[in-house]
Amino acid sequence: MTTGSPAAAHDADAPVDVVCLGESMVTFVPTRPGRLADVPAFARTIGGAESNVACALAAAGHRTRWVSRVGADGFGDHLIEAIGSYGVDVRAVRRDPERPTGVYFRTADDRAADGHEVLYYRAGSAASAMAPANVPRRDLWAGRILHLSGITAALSEDCLALMSDLMARPSPDHRPSPSRSAAPLLGGPGRPLVSFDVNHRPGLWRDAVGPRVLLELARGADLVFVGEDEAEAAWGLRGADAIRAALPEPEVLVVKRGAAGATVFAREDGAAGAMGAGCHAPSPRVDVVAPVGAGDAFAAGFLSATLRGLAVRDRIRHGHLMAAAVLTVPGDLTQPPARAHADRLVALDDTAWGRLRLGPGWTGDDQEVRTR
Repeated sequence: MTTGSPAAAHDADAPVDVVCLGESMVTFVPTRPGRLADVPAFARTIGGAESNVACALAAAGHRTRWVSRVGADGFGDHLIEAIGSYGVDVRAVRRDPERPTGVYFRTADDRAADGHEVLYYRAGSAASAMAPANVPRRDLWAGRILHLSGITAALSEDCLALMSDLMARPSPDHRPSPSRSAAPLLGGPGRPLVSFDVNHRPGLWRDAVGPRVLLELARGADLVFVGEDEAEAAWGLRGADAIRAALPEPEVLVVKRGAAGATVFAREDGAAGAMGAGCHAPSPRVDVVAPVGAGDAFAAGFLSATLRGLAVRDRIRHGHLMAAAVLTVPGDLTQPPARAHADRLVALDDTAWGRLRLGPGWTGDDQEVRTR
């Protein structure tokens, strides 16, 4: 994908659309399938839910900032340079001289496949030391949206304290304006709209409190993303309606249903309004190359459309298209479709949308989009 110089691209005083807080790690992916014990070589890439969202949004033309901590080591250099090359503002990333940058190894197959292996080397990482005292609020409150995920809360007690502090629910007078408004507004004086992707990762939690903590954090957010499958695994909730009943607080709740699409609940009249009926939009058919990174890409597409003040159905469809762009390439990140190209597809009627079939190369303006 085409990248530029982040130092030249960012004006320190210019407004930011989305700030993303979280750990990114150097990722080592096998050069061929097989057990980690048998793979002879690995390719280096980057991984991090929040930085993935920041990169995808920057590639889509939005001003984004990544806030984190990395080690004062070569892997930290690589992360800052790689993420910055997408056009993300990385000046708020702090270097820790005493703790290393996190790394992880994974097998080359689908994360849901039998035998899939992931080895994290992130205990005691620089990012795990993030805390309310060392992450300046001015860096986080600088955008229209602050995007967070449940992964950060699982890294350490300090990270959980930071997340709890950021997601403390403000007074009713400082809640965001209705989600159906033309554009998202601040949640209160100096407080952005808080977006939270649950991202339940059972292996990261040191005890059984993870699901309860994630539910409490989600209740403090303005916009929540959660997979239908992870809601059942974490909270025993089945179906979008049950998830909304357990999470009435967020103005917008996005329930991701994989290949079945997504359902979004939006509060009708702000904090005092009733919960609106769910708006469902199916996913287009996708010829999947690699099933990784789709959740982060979906969040980026939905947030991009939210920043543009689009209707709820169109926000969902933009999320699906951004996810399809990633699903049709080998890695977690790719160049998204041009905005005009995506808008043309989003504007299709339900019948034409249902016939879409997206395969490798579909994001190019000169590519013919297939129908079933």
